[in-house]
Amino acid sequence: MSKLVLLGDEAIAQGAMDAGLSGVYAYPGTPSTEITEYIQRSKEARERKVHTDWSANEKTAMEAALGMSYAGKRAMACMKHVGLNVAADPFMNAAITGVNGGLLVVTADDPSMHSSQNEQDSRYYGRFAMIPVLEPSSQQEAYDLTRYGFDLSEKYHLPVMVRITTRLAHSRSAVGRSPVRKKNDMILPADLKQFILLPSMARKKFRILLSAQENLEEEGKTSGVNRLEKGAGKKRGIIACGLAYNYYREVAETCHLDDPLLKISQYPVPPDMLRDFVREVEEVVLLEEGYPLLEESLRGGLECGHVIRGRLDGTLPRDGELNPARVARALGLDTGSSRPVPETVRNRPPVLCKGCGHIDVYNALNEALNNYSPGRVFSDIGCYTLGALPPYNAINSCVDMGASVTMAKGAADAGMHPSVAVIGDSTFTHSGMTGLLDAVMEGTPVTIIISDNSATGMTGGQKSHATGRLVDICRGLGVEKKHVRVVVPLRKNHDENVRIMEEELAFEGVSVIIAQRECIQTAGKRRKKSS
Repeated sequence: MSKLVLLGDEAIAQGAMDAGLSGVYAYPGTPSTEITEYIQRSKEARERKVHTDWSANEKTAMEAALGMSYAGKRAMACMKHVGLNVAADPFMNAAITGVNGGLLVVTADDPSMHSSQNEQDSRYYGRFAMIPVLEPSSQQEAYDLTRYGFDLSEKYHLPVMVRITTRLAHSRSAVGRSPVRKKNDMILPADLKQFILLPSMARKKFRILLSAQENLEEEGKTSGVNRLEKGAGKKRGIIACGLAYNYYREVAETCHLDDPLLKISQYPVPPDMLRDFVREVEEVVLLEEGYPLLEESLRGGLECGHVIRGRLDGTLPRDGELNPARVARALGLDTGSSRPVPETVRNRPPVLCKGCGHIDVYNALNEALNNYSPGRVFSDIGCYTLGALPPYNAINSCVDMGASVTMAKGAADAGMHPSVAVIGDSTFTHSGMTGLLDAVMEGTPVTIIISDNSATGMTGGQKSHATGRLVDICRGLGVEKKHVRVVVPLRKNHDENVRIMEEELAFEGVSVIIAQRECIQTAGKRRKKSS
């Protein structure tokens, strides 16, 4: 088969298609977005009728993928690490139900928080659910392990997690393809009660999951994904997980190192594989991209008599992503003093695009709030979060998807009035609607501003489920018709928009202001395409 130059995300997408994928389910979230977008652009996927539409959120994506697996087809649910929090309910329970057709859950973690609220490590979720986790170290492995992951899923009738990080997701390399497999035929589970988690059934299925653990550990030993690379030294051994393997290899080749190396890309890792390696050296350096999962295991009793170095003892920083320089320092190598960063490439904070409708929303809101004390605006995940920065300084929170509405409600319950939420259209349909329903049910005095740019703007302008539906959704949730106000955020409408906001801020009930103007970026692309 031909070779392609692919991002890590794209290698997973191509690997899934070549492995007989029938559907991908996802919500856009950097650094995972390009997996689904690659399949959406693929002529092969269209010809093979692979499902590629975006889901409302990660929970619905996980559940729909599980439904496709129920029908015997190979499915994939893709999300960034914090999206797995949203999908955690079906994710955890899918380990109990098991699967029928192969099911991959791809999570793209973001150490150093390039575009995220935290650095959480999805491997812990995999261990929590007691399912296999695959962690590729290169684009070729991302392709190969995706294919292997489907086989593993169908062999053990379990979902399989594929965990990558930002650097692998967004860097390119040549990838060799394997022969394309046909899609699975639709076939229902042999046991039509397999997916029913009534307590009496769930207890039996949990025992089955527990009994599979020994075989999963053995798989990690015999699959060849985890491997030992012998070295001449006996003093120090390296355990390198996922992408950290590449960083060590780069340092080893540059500095002529020959340490014994245990490469880990499949979990659970057999304990005896770790013990046998550790016993052959005097000290072990753990290189993990993310949290110290294996380091905790080694320190916690696997081999307490040896020196274990890693993130927990300060050999590596506790936060942030790894790189060759950090790995070299952890190995006691002098990397030399770094050169100062030239002025032309200094950090530049992100800004709202010139002409963005969010700017006019914040300018109007700030003026409408002039007569109130500060600290009343709860915001959310999206481009509009940049309203926290100068010159707007307009928002006071950004916690997780949908939290603007529920935090505004909680503050209103505490006696704050006015209490304001600013949320985007896509985020509103992702997880803001339920918070609004809570407010409606209690008649909570909150003002919800939906800054509607008709796109999932922060991740590249993907289609929003909310486009053209927001008024109907808010009315359907019970907001009074006269308090669902639609404005156009333009400079020429500033005075009118301020007046409307002032009226709704004064109202002691639930009100929604929908500020509708298409994203300046997607509008430009649309005009360019039609010209």
